[in-house]
Amino acid sequence: MSASNIHPIFERMESRHDKEQQLRQRGITVWFTGLSGSGKSTIAIALERRLTERGLFCRILDGDNIRFGINRDLGFSEADRTENIRRIAEVSKLFTQTGIITLAAFVSPTNALRAMAREIIGAEDFAEIYVATPLEECERRDVKGLYQKARRGEIRDFTGISAPFEAPENPTLRIDTTNRPVEEVTDEVLAAIIERITPKNE
Repeated sequence: MSASNIHPIFERMESRHDKEQQLRQRGITVWFTGLSGSGKSTIAIALERRLTERGLFCRILDGDNIRFGINRDLGFSEADRTENIRRIAEVSKLFTQTGIITLAAFVSPTNALRAMAREIIGAEDFAEIYVATPLEECERRDVKGLYQKARRGEIRDFTGISAPFEAPENPTLRIDTTNRPVEEVTDEVLAAIIERITPKNE
């Protein structure tokens, strides 16, 4: 089927405004980036609970659950990693435009990949949280043994060891989780996004 035969039905669907009014919240994608083991998913899980306690509706997108589902056909070549982030961003956009607070936790190691995600989702709907936990601490937490395998050459192009990580230039928030309780870090993230997820008429 060619693109000329595709006819989106967006104009006949309920609007984003209607969805956000129904949920009594504003949609946003909170994009956690950082090295493996930095604490991205841990913070996302804690934030999900905190938001749920407030009666807010959210969804976590994490590397493992995405790789086992929608992106199970992708490998780890440069092209596949780019496609991985592109698909995640498109899914995040759909959730966000439905008024859902989307918590995306992915290494996404380059500025180019994160810029692509921001462009797809929309800068006004994109909050970048840089979990800047140092490599040494990430290795210490390495329960999966990935860093050890990478240092032995068993995993190629592993971010932080044999592939670079580009620190975000202007993140919404930069946090180091070393020796910090997850509750404290979560409070900091929530404070950084609360105004953006609160309906304007409240």
